[in-house]
Amino acid sequence: MFLDTVLARNPELVETAAVLHRSGAIPPDTYVMDLDTVEANARLLAAEAERLGLTLWFVAKQFGRNPELIRAIARHIPKFAAIDAPEARILHAAGAQAGNLGHLVQIPGRSLQEMLAWRPETVTVYDVANAEAVSRAAQRLGFVQHLLVRLQGAPGAVYPGQEGGVPLERLDDFAEQVERLPGVRIAGVTAFPCVLCAPDTGEPEPTANLPLALAARDRLAARGHRDLKLSAPSASSVATLPLLARHGATHAEPGHALTGTTPLHAVDPRQSERPGYVYISEVAHTLADGRPAVHGGGFYPRARIKDAFLPRSGVRLAVHDAPAENIDYYRLLEAPATPSDAGLGDTAVFAFRTQIFVTRSNVAVVAGLSSGTPRLRGLYDALGRSLD
Repeated sequence: MFLDTVLARNPELVETAAVLHRSGAIPPDTYVMDLDTVEANARLLAAEAERLGLTLWFVAKQFGRNPELIRAIARHIPKFAAIDAPEARILHAAGAQAGNLGHLVQIPGRSLQEMLAWRPETVTVYDVANAEAVSRAAQRLGFVQHLLVRLQGAPGAVYPGQEGGVPLERLDDFAEQVERLPGVRIAGVTAFPCVLCAPDTGEPEPTANLPLALAARDRLAARGHRDLKLSAPSASSVATLPLLARHGATHAEPGHALTGTTPLHAVDPRQSERPGYVYISEVAHTLADGRPAVHGGGFYPRARIKDAFLPRSGVRLAVHDAPAENIDYYRLLEAPATPSDAGLGDTAVFAFRTQIFVTRSNVAVVAGLSSGTPRLRGLYDALGRSLD
């Protein structure tokens, strides 16, 4: 999906990743992350957000909640939006500040007091019961916690497994109940996804959830709530921040923009953010019909992988589709025209959209590429734990 872009805009990363694999420094099934590029992308995003008067909360799941990357990003975007409690703990331990908790997964009751003690800017709640739980924990800690109301998404604009939220037509009833709770204050609204990139052109477009969130904010303002936030996550990048500002958002949540891997980056290599990672595998065996099989583990089902680059021979081979319901022990490539172009142990380089935290992959962090002095800083698992 991003192979052309990374070869054109960050060939040093491809070369360094291949060298690390050939030398045995990294195993197959490893994402190689360019620390310098990720930090540079964070700097660009922060500058554009400041120009537009937006606040950013960065998201870490897609790059494996890696502590080195978290620290580099937090130098420019200090606050995070954590999708669940395990991620929140990793981000907090790495030194980033809590911007929004409960972003996609509600905070379990047993974790609320621990995490509210970090004094997050906001906590997202999906229903009255969760608002009540936050209220009780905040009272025990002795302060008032600001809440974001998660809106139930518009029909056809919600991903399976992410259902929930307050229906717009029930917002007044929800607000009336929450307004009576001590220890919490309604501070704004959010929905997901608010922006998506068109599959054919990659152009960012508001979803039906964005006007829904705007209508909810207006309703809350009519009830007397002031200085309301509107966090409008999904596809947040330098190119889409002006769109969010025009539509009245106050907060955005960059994730894939930090690694230059939004769908817009796949179709337009001129985007401000540069690609910041590649996936490394190797030829494990060759089928009788000549097709090489490479080691799997990190082939995210929604990745839309097209081809692989084999640096030793310089060939690019098409990647065969694989059913998402099957475990990716291997992935098959098209048979090369010359059989010797893909031999046992050969490095295979891929560049595609991923969510590393749901893989079983390794994450290698490389620094110094921007100065021509690349060095491996560390090897981690997919949840940010050091393997060194």
